[in-house]
Amino acid sequence: MIGNRLKRAREALGLSLRDLEGAIHGQVSAQAIGKYERGEMMPGSTVLLALAKALHITPEFLLSEREVELTGVDFRKAPQAGVKEERAVEASVLDQVERYLELEELLPGIDDAWQAPAGPEFAIHRVEDAERAADSLRKLWSLGIDPIPILAELLEDKGVKVIALDLPESVSGSKAFVRRRDHDDVPVIVVNQHHNGERQRFTLAHELAHLVLRFSDLSDAEQEKAADRFAGAFLMAKDMVLRLLGSHRTSISLGELAELKKLFKVSIASLVVRCSQLGVLTKAAYGRLWAQIRGLGWNGPASTEPNALPPEVPLRMERMCMRAVAEGAISEAKAAELLSISVRELDRRLMGQAA
Repeated sequence: MIGNRLKRAREALGLSLRDLEGAIHGQVSAQAIGKYERGEMMPGSTVLLALAKALHITPEFLLSEREVELTGVDFRKAPQAGVKEERAVEASVLDQVERYLELEELLPGIDDAWQAPAGPEFAIHRVEDAERAADSLRKLWSLGIDPIPILAELLEDKGVKVIALDLPESVSGSKAFVRRRDHDDVPVIVVNQHHNGERQRFTLAHELAHLVLRFSDLSDAEQEKAADRFAGAFLMAKDMVLRLLGSHRTSISLGELAELKKLFKVSIASLVVRCSQLGVLTKAAYGRLWAQIRGLGWNGPASTEPNALPPEVPLRMERMCMRAVAEGAISEAKAAELLSISVRELDRRLMGQAA
């Protein structure tokens, strides 16, 4: 077990075997570390402590017998994102989710098991079917037609682990399942912590689509389009859009869209696409608006559009840690370890002080 954990921790930091040899000042060779990872050798206590320190983990983590693995990984990334980046993300996800699951084990009954919807409306045969699926999920989760205030909180309440990681710009996010022996699989959605709130929310909704939709005879490209359609429909319910904008417009100002953005918490470009999907905008009006958006640079990751949204920070795990400390279930040192912060920083948060 130490071999898998050692390799995962090393890859999470993007280190090669040679890099790790240097980080522990050559106490053992890269070849020896490779043998540890393959289970051919076991490090002594001194080397174990050095490896843990270099990898920013505890020796207990390396020695843990908890078995977890990541399956069904699906990255939303730019073409230039490489295999090394993906492996680092996978290792980081497993590390953080394992901390999450360890905390839930310390607080029995607090976790909400994920239940994937099973109705026929979630079987997607055409891209347009995603509209019906998004409406059905809103009804299933009793969301009505109102905009969703904090999407990350909603997903965590439904049993999805939401993790914000320090990812390369080329990686928007991913969905995966964490598999444990004698337990149900745990769904995970990862977002890039450096992206703005608009982009994060769309990524969360897009990856949710991949968790709930069942695709039939659709190409990979069509599946991605269906997931985008689901994301737009889930974030901007059809009835609410029509109520606020009307069913047919020949013109909509950017100022009106900027105000609506505050309500729906999506990008202006997403609002315009949604209006086009619902037939609110004529084809000519859509073309004019899109030309304006493109000219202003509001259709890319570096957009400087008005009313920028802050990133959505998943907070459930931190709240659970604070509860566990308050109830004496874990020590402050253990809580700090689970959150990957210092005890001093934890004390500040427990006192309600900003970081």
